[in-house]
Parts: sequence; structure tokens; C-alpha cells
Amino acid sequence: MENQLILKASGITKTYHSSAEDIQVLRALDLEVKAGEIIAISGPSGIGKTTLLNIFGTLDRPDSGKLIIADQEPFTLNDIALSTFRARHLGFVFQFHYLLPEFSALENVMIPGRILDANLQELRIRGEMLLDAVGVSHRKTHKPSQLSGGERQRVAVARALMNSPKLILADEPTGNLDPENGERLMRLFLELRNEFNQTFMIATHNRQLADAADRTVRLTQNGLEINGTITS
Repeated sequence: MENQLILKASGITKTYHSSAEDIQVLRALDLEVKAGEIIAISGPSGIGKTTLLNIFGTLDRPDSGKLIIADQEPFTLNDIALSTFRARHLGFVFQFHYLLPEFSALENVMIPGRILDANLQELRIRGEMLLDAVGVSHRKTHKPSQLSGGERQRVAVARALMNSPKLILADEPTGNLDPENGERLMRLFLELRNEFNQTFMIATHNRQLADAADRTVRLTQNGLEINGTITS
């Protein structure tokens, strides 16, 4: 649905504790994300971009604050229910693709569906469709070691789309790619948004990718700078 709110974060705070010192990485951050948006998260290394994505991806819990994704509060769920929620509503693309080396491209793409015990034949059909959508259907039987870096990342994108997630979180997805393949991946994100109304949050140092996003959220020591506005 157009303009549907996919994610709402209120007062998200995260501090890491060590014997030497406590480091507050996120301080009372607020953010709303609508369906079909591509949001780039920028900021210097170590500022907390990956921490923010991990919290939005329910891989890490905030110290305080409220997170709503797809009209649910995931951090109120127990661990088993949270894992199911994550598999159903969220997709992930990382700088290093993390494809399983012993499986083919198609088998890797099908893995998120296997987590939800979906029908194998239906998974295969959808997996082949997604590989075609990202332009690597001709490589479906190849294992990751037989694919180029750009092809592996496209397979990773197809895998992230497997369960029709509400939100895909990408952490430096072009960081391990050459400029040409980085540009191709950027175009692919735009195509997937236009074709599937897919929502993306992308942590990136890539200026071109950030410029192509609908909004750029810059993480600073003082809060979030969203299109020039500080939200702390």
C-alpha cells in the first residue's frame, strides 16, 4: 500500500559497555520508513550505522526505545517467535554475501523459505523467478565459487527477497564490489523498488548510492540528520 508505514522507531538508544568505558552509540533516535522508500544511512566509520541496522533487523536489541515493524513490536516476542518474524518480514544483504559454498545459487536463494517450511516446489519456482529478476538465472546451478563478485551479490539480493519481506536492510552492499558492479547493484535496487514496491534501508559510504536514495539519513554524534534536519 502506498505510503504505508513499514517501520517506526522511537527513542532508540544503545550503549556498549566495557571495562575501560561505556560508549553510547545511539542516543534517543526517531525514524519512520514508508513502503517503497529507499533510505541511505551514511556517516563516518564507527558512528553506529551497522548497530542501527542490526536493531532494525532485530538482530540486536536496543537498551531503550520502541520499534514497530509491519504493525508489530518485535522485541515483545520470545526468541522463537522473533526468529520467525525476522524470516517473514525482513531481508538482509551484507557487504560479504555470506552465501553457503556447498549450495548452488538457486539453493542459496531458497534457504529463507526453508526456514518457514514453505513448499519446496513453490520455493524453487519463486527462486528461479527471483534469479531471473536480478539477472542471474543462467547461473542458478553454479556454486558461489563459480560466480563473480557481482553475481554473488545479486544472488544475495534474490535470497533477501525470497519471503517477500516488508523491509530489506543492506550493510555496505557495494563495499566489496568494483565501481561498475557497484553501479549495477544500485540500479538493481531502484528496479526492485519500482517493480515490487520494495523498501530498502542501506548503510553505505558510496556517494552515488546515497544520492540515488529517496532520503539520506546521516548518523552523527548529535542524532540523525535527515535531509538537513537534526532529529535527536
